[in-house]
Amino acid sequence: MGRRKTGRAISGWVNLDKPLHLGSTPAVSKIRRLFQAQKAGHAGTLDPLATGILPIALGEATKTISFMQDADKVYDIRVVFGHETTTDDLEGEMTQTSDARPDAAMVAAALPHFTGAVTQVPPQFSAIRKDGARAYALARAGQAVDLAARQVRIDKIELLGQADADAFDLRVACGKGVYMRALARDLGRHLGGHAHIGSLRRAAVGPFHEKDAIGLEKLSALGHIADDLAALDACLLPLSTALDDIPALAVSVEQASRIRQGQAISLQSLASAHAEAGPCLATLDSQPVAICETGQDRLQPLRVFNL
Repeated sequence: MGRRKTGRAISGWVNLDKPLHLGSTPAVSKIRRLFQAQKAGHAGTLDPLATGILPIALGEATKTISFMQDADKVYDIRVVFGHETTTDDLEGEMTQTSDARPDAAMVAAALPHFTGAVTQVPPQFSAIRKDGARAYALARAGQAVDLAARQVRIDKIELLGQADADAFDLRVACGKGVYMRALARDLGRHLGGHAHIGSLRRAAVGPFHEKDAIGLEKLSALGHIADDLAALDACLLPLSTALDDIPALAVSVEQASRIRQGQAISLQSLASAHAEAGPCLATLDSQPVAICETGQDRLQPLRVFNL
């Protein structure tokens, strides 16, 4: 007999502005408790020393997390020149130092070298698996972690300004899998010295932006205002927020019933336009029914929503 689920069957996204010193997993736990949700998950880990956008999915929205993990992101980072650390940020121990200090013109001239398709070696303190274990666990145990270089995509790096004699502020727009700590480390080496991340803020993840984000303190305050949780529920974004980039196909009541049972339907039977091969969202009266795959004149359900 399966374990009975506790909590509310509520679904949607929380565009959380994660505070400093809070890990992604504890942040998800706090949001789940506040909303009294049956299940929750996050799209894209943020380190405790990072702030900014951490999209958190509740209920059936957790079935759309993979779309957000692949989403483009924007970061505001401070690169501090002078030394590297074991973690490539402020948290680690100093490993290498240098007196080299670039000026703004030198930093600006170096940035094109790090845009486009870039080869990057992830930090030793990362969640990448090595020999069956997380790299950060091996590094904390004192083991040297040799991670393979991989290709990532950085679309744009903008020099925002110089914070002080040692530090520069950058805005980075990129694809998935880019480590800002590795970027800071590599930028320092490229300019003949050493550098690390002094601060990091994620400004956007796909359709989730900081201008629309809500902080944990405000959410906690709302949770104490109304016993019926209506004030909190008003902060939820629709499940389909994570699916803005895929086409929606309207289906009938009968077709929706078949899809919910895991059955494929003919594309020719749809009143809406024929879709190209790939993922799409089947909807009934504008409400999500399932994430489907189109191809060979069939609409095959992949993830059915129990709403």
